[in-house]
Amino acid sequence: MKRLLPLILLLLSACSEPLPADKEIYAGDWEGPGMLLSISSDGRLYYQRAQGSNSTSLDVPIQRFEGDNIVAGLGPASATFVVSQRPHPEQGEWVMVVDGVRLVRQE
Repeated sequence: MKRLLPLILLLLSACSEPLPADKEIYAGDWEGPGMLLSISSDGRLYYQRAQGSNSTSLDVPIQRFEGDNIVAGLGPASATFVVSQRPHPEQGEWVMVVDGVRLVRQE
């Protein structure tokens, strides 16, 4: 079983569903102060955040959306990204607010 665990984890990490049609607006590379969030239309999420001397990075499949919030991770090890402002145009840029950080889509 110990030999199978890495293979199972690898297979699980490769599993992701495409973004639902009504959430395609989330796809793109988003940047804000101390945060990078990249969401692919094939359902992957890359997250990097630096706060002081701490930094966090994730590269995981999106499991689901709960309203505007994004739940991503593997199995029970998941994280919820709280979207308080969904993607919208603002003064010629696309912006959204995730976990309290204003993010701008990079073109």
